[in-house]
Amino acid sequence: MVDQSLSLLTDIAYGIIFAAAASHVARLFRQPLILGYVLGGVLLGTHLGFGLVTNEANIELISEIGLFLLLFIIGMEINLRELVKMGKSMFTLGIVQLSACVVLGLLAFRFVGYRIGNGNFDLLYIAVAAALSSTLIVVKLLHDKFEIHTVAGRLTVGVLVLQDVGAIIFMACQPNLLNPQLVNIAQSLGLGVVLVVTTFLASRHLLSRLFLAASKSPELVLLTSIAWCFFIAGLAEIAGLSKEMGALIAGMSIAAFPYGTAVIGTLSGVRDFFVTLFFVSLGLKVPVPTWQILKISLAVAAFVLGSRLLSVAPTVHFLKMGLRNGLLTALNLAQMSEFSLVITALGANYGHVSEGLSSTVLASMLVTSILATYIINFNDTLTRALLRAVPFLNIQEKEVQEEKTRHHEGPKRDIVLLGCYQAGMAFLEAVEARASHLKKRVLVVDYNAALKDHLKSRGFHWVYGDLAHPETLDHWGIGDASFVICSLSDTFLKGITNRRLLAHLKQMAPQAHLIMTAEDNREAAILLKEGAKHVIVSEKLSGIRLFEFVTDDLDQGLE
Repeated sequence: MVDQSLSLLTDIAYGIIFAAAASHVARLFRQPLILGYVLGGVLLGTHLGFGLVTNEANIELISEIGLFLLLFIIGMEINLRELVKMGKSMFTLGIVQLSACVVLGLLAFRFVGYRIGNGNFDLLYIAVAAALSSTLIVVKLLHDKFEIHTVAGRLTVGVLVLQDVGAIIFMACQPNLLNPQLVNIAQSLGLGVVLVVTTFLASRHLLSRLFLAASKSPELVLLTSIAWCFFIAGLAEIAGLSKEMGALIAGMSIAAFPYGTAVIGTLSGVRDFFVTLFFVSLGLKVPVPTWQILKISLAVAAFVLGSRLLSVAPTVHFLKMGLRNGLLTALNLAQMSEFSLVITALGANYGHVSEGLSSTVLASMLVTSILATYIINFNDTLTRALLRAVPFLNIQEKEVQEEKTRHHEGPKRDIVLLGCYQAGMAFLEAVEARASHLKKRVLVVDYNAALKDHLKSRGFHWVYGDLAHPETLDHWGIGDASFVICSLSDTFLKGITNRRLLAHLKQMAPQAHLIMTAEDNREAAILLKEGAKHVIVSEKLSGIRLFEFVTDDLDQGLE
């Protein structure tokens, strides 16, 4: 018994050490840390590594604990209140994407040789696995690029949440796949609904009081959270559902209430530890790669990208949110999910899938995750390339011509706002509140077609324009403008900088007051020297405003 305990501790120690070392390598190559965790497991395993971890029981125990806590934490990231707020358009997009990708997967993977029958569900599992995208990887990369709150970013996150809900429903049906009678499936779904309702009611009326009582003791909050996770998982198992699904529901019940954020913060260290062990355990199971597995993985990666473009981009366009936003969202979702690994692992435990499928899904997840790093980092460039390469996709050009005709027929709009993100929207709100008579003079140029109806309803005029190609601004006759304002700093501009844009604007609108945006005083000085009338440094303005608040309050106090 002592030897077994020491063996488990030694294996965990090896896992953490190798995961840390491999993650530093992944960071140097700007890859997701998850890949470092898997690589650490690969180096420890007997198939491709040094064979330092050989006890299969320890590997399975590490994997089960990691999977359990991973699902609990994923559940805490799913806020049902935010899901309800997303509206009909978001629900439509999420349902279309998931349904279309599963159907396309069922059709496409039949040609690879996957089938359903005789207790084997490889085709269904690979189709579902390929339809899900990675919340961990996508949210991290979009957050690093400051794109999480853009239209495409919000669409991406909304689809990810709905995918997670779809995965939960599939997990509820998993135990009955071998005996797929309508009554059994309905019973599983019914029990799942009862468990969710019971859990949420208990969380609201019982757990909230426990957390309130334990709020001054972070370690007690942590212990109560984990105890809640195991308790609900036990109830799920008693009800004939999977305990993993119970862990997911336990996490969701905590996320729905105000104390959820505090719990997530307290659990972050434990979360990272167990997530690391889960992915290390996956790495331990990676077999010797064969040309067959590599070939299938590349085919799956190609399918994932193609299915996202076919299902997401047209849907977003028809929902009148802009084709460009649709292409960006599709590219952001072009990878497989950690949920895909979870579902396949559960399928293997139920005996639903063949031995090779888990290896294929794992290899495909690794391939798509590596590609996702580059696809998301260069999503804007790839979107522009798609719009140029496929002429019929460039619907925006027709809109440009129509808007150009209407623009010349309308009133003179000599205050030109280039880019309507946070600062630009704040400028429009100030015009609306303090000088509404100027509305008819404002022309908003942006490539986000979703802004059109919103700004029109408020009395502003929006036209399509791509600042990365300033020559397109000639369409709107900005040569007669009195003011041209670029409200975006270089961080948010895509394919151009304020300096290059300023050089174009000086030629296009020589009489206009050019107002640019910089990220620091040094860049502001350069822009002023090169001809800008004014330069906005947002951090500097914030500091000045904070100073004014403090001095105003001090003056009032002295009076």
